[in-house]
Amino acid sequence: MIVSSAERGGDARERLLARLLDAFEESLPSPDMSLREIAARAETSHALLRYHFGSLPGVLAAMLTVQRSRDNEALLETARRGSFDDLVVAIWRAYTRPGQLSRVRGFFHVVGLAAYTPEDFREFIDSLDDLTTMLASLAEGKGHDAKQARSMATVAIAAIRGLLLQEVLTPKGHSGDAVALILRMSKGN
Repeated sequence: MIVSSAERGGDARERLLARLLDAFEESLPSPDMSLREIAARAETSHALLRYHFGSLPGVLAAMLTVQRSRDNEALLETARRGSFDDLVVAIWRAYTRPGQLSRVRGFFHVVGLAAYTPEDFREFIDSLDDLTTMLASLAEGKGHDAKQARSMATVAIAAIRGLLLQEVLTPKGHSGDAVALILRMSKGN
């Protein structure tokens, strides 16, 4: 799902989501912002936000799902041209580049909420496996059987997410070393 301001067709929810994405660019609204504040920044009404997304967490989840979909499109190009290791490094760089901290924090905020009420975050939860699938495909292409490839990809994504959480909670960790370890593990070293 790629939503942009260039998409003038589509339903009202998609158009509203495009406005939100344009207003906040690559970041997410802080969970401390009210729907009224978010609506004002997107030049819409909080009633429309509530109607289409239900709540602030619904807005965050919808925005994050689209932003991650866009990221995945770019990462798919790396996957087509590169290796398992190239994609692991590209994923890490994509989410640790300057300006991504609000999105990474938003990701963990939404994940925490989804853990309590997964039925409210189904679209977001369903999108969580995209990178794992890409990595598994690359591992299979290098001769690993499907089960082993899936396990390698699952562990790599879990490790990346854990390292990202560490970056949010205790910046200046040794995440670069840990990414190198992920790459060594993928080779069986």
